[in-house]
Amino acid sequence: MLTLKLITDEKERVIEGLKKKHFNGAEEAIETVLAVNKKRRATQQELDANLSEQKKAAAEIGKMMKAGDKAAADKAKAAVAELKEKSKSLEEEKAAAEKELNTLLCQIPNIPYEEVPQGSCAEDNHVVKSNLKECDGTDTVGNWTVNPENAKAKLPHWELAKKYNLIDFDLGVKITGAGFPVYIGKGARLQRALINFFLDEARASGYTEIMPPTVVNQASGYGTGQLPDKEGQMYHCEVDDLYLIPTAEVPVTNIYRDVILDEKELPIKNCAYTQCFRREAGSYGKDVRGLNRLHEFSKIEIVRIDKPEHSKETHKEMLEHVEGLLKKLELPYRILLLCGGDQSFTSSICYDFEVYSEAQGRWLEVSSVSNFDTYQANRLKCRYRDAETKKTELCHTLNGSALALPRIVAAILEDNQTPEGIIVPKVLVPYMGCEIIN
Repeated sequence: MLTLKLITDEKERVIEGLKKKHFNGAEEAIETVLAVNKKRRATQQELDANLSEQKKAAAEIGKMMKAGDKAAADKAKAAVAELKEKSKSLEEEKAAAEKELNTLLCQIPNIPYEEVPQGSCAEDNHVVKSNLKECDGTDTVGNWTVNPENAKAKLPHWELAKKYNLIDFDLGVKITGAGFPVYIGKGARLQRALINFFLDEARASGYTEIMPPTVVNQASGYGTGQLPDKEGQMYHCEVDDLYLIPTAEVPVTNIYRDVILDEKELPIKNCAYTQCFRREAGSYGKDVRGLNRLHEFSKIEIVRIDKPEHSKETHKEMLEHVEGLLKKLELPYRILLLCGGDQSFTSSICYDFEVYSEAQGRWLEVSSVSNFDTYQANRLKCRYRDAETKKTELCHTLNGSALALPRIVAAILEDNQTPEGIIVPKVLVPYMGCEIIN
């Protein structure tokens, strides 16, 4: 969440940032936070004064008892009892103000960086790079017309999956429900090949592999901002009050919840392969056909913890890592800088990577790489101790998909299909043990 210092010191910048994110009632929300914080501080000051008076009165009672002035001591004890009742009332008032303040702050999104473009929806996102053409900064999703040539009709991946017995969507419905496919034979091998390839590439780039739980507690969901913002999108195990993770970002970043790191430990670079679970409520039509939008899917996540002054360079490195994966898979791709209105609740800046599905004639998102500035770290209380000053400062947290598998698989099947079968990308052949799926 946003820090009180930022809101207090740079109120106008915060309000303008929230407006760029199209957060309704930005001014009212910030003014309410400031008013509640003012009340909290006033209560704290009154409580401190009351406790100080109690302490002085207690000392005076001791002197009166030594002097044998019992009547005066009894009168002073009655006054102290009143002070204690007042302190108890002030403690309750302060706790209520702190709870209200925290609730308000949790409902306010992160503010975008200055370089994030204005815009209200996905059509306003800027296409900043592609392996199909040079981008000059004026391209947006809304005016983008450059797609790979589709010289002949191609089968969509759900038909190819059935033709080559790679994925059984109907069997998934039988076992669980829609959005839970069953991978078979070379379809399962392709999944495993991609997982191992992505993990090997992450390790080669200096990331430490983590194998975290795929269920988390409420505190973890809160720490990275999925709760309360996206509670409806998460699978909730009500009896145990645990949540199935929507991304490995949640358990991996929460490793550093309530932790003070030494400066020399930074940067931290972790990666993790997990199954991910999302309810995807409200999805319909072509968006959910085949592998386009699943309730359970495999994903490799990269997570970075760094000092504030290094995080922009760290973000750039992460973008280069994800782009390198797409280059090696030889897929047509484009990179989008998300506009304010299409950014997530928690990000300061986010780039999406999309690959082109030739059979569907549409771009498919396969990764989001975000810098959260101190927003998550403030919730997590993830800090580092400066080596010189010994003061603690909030870290910056960053993460990205490297990569999510379903739409990568869809693009590989569709874009690499031939009359003889599906050509396996060269980098995956050692993992697959074959050059063609037929």
